[in-house]
Amino acid sequence: MWPDLPEGTTPLHPDEVEDLIPSFIQTKEALNRWEQENILAAERWLFTARTRRRIEMSRDFLLLVHRRMFDRTWRWAGQPRLTERNIGVDPRVIGIEMRNLCDDADFWLTHGTYGLDEAVARIHHRLVAIHPFPNGNGRHARMIADAILFRAGHPRFTWGSTDLVETGEVRRRYITALRAADDHDIRPLLDFVRS
Repeated sequence: MWPDLPEGTTPLHPDEVEDLIPSFIQTKEALNRWEQENILAAERWLFTARTRRRIEMSRDFLLLVHRRMFDRTWRWAGQPRLTERNIGVDPRVIGIEMRNLCDDADFWLTHGTYGLDEAVARIHHRLVAIHPFPNGNGRHARMIADAILFRAGHPRFTWGSTDLVETGEVRRRYITALRAADDHDIRPLLDFVRS
């Protein structure tokens, strides 16, 4: 299904595709529009003064945000993936890796291990590398990063100032920056997130 996926996108397992909630969606463009509406609703919920104090680096919060982002689109929204991917950790250790990330992030943010932008970029990278969900991992990791900045009263990242879902030069720069971070070079990602 949907063979025209952008570079860096992980295809869904056929069982996961079966869990698409709106039955009228037949094209990747229609799915993208529907998911974007779902994500915008999650942003309206997350980026409010009322929700700000609930933002935390915890497994439960990470799952809640994914669920809010995709709850009108996928039945598995907010649930860790059960299948192998070409990216990400083994599904059996997703919970452990999420807990480790949350512990590290809490330490970095509490103790100022890195400047805020670098800490948040590292959190984003680790969350993408874990790849905890069947779909929406990059969008989820970007929203989590922006939520941490929002909680701290700092401006959200600009993420190349364009839509990263579609194929293009900016998406290629983003994927390249993530790959550099895989090789322990965070600088390209730090440059990208505020570009």
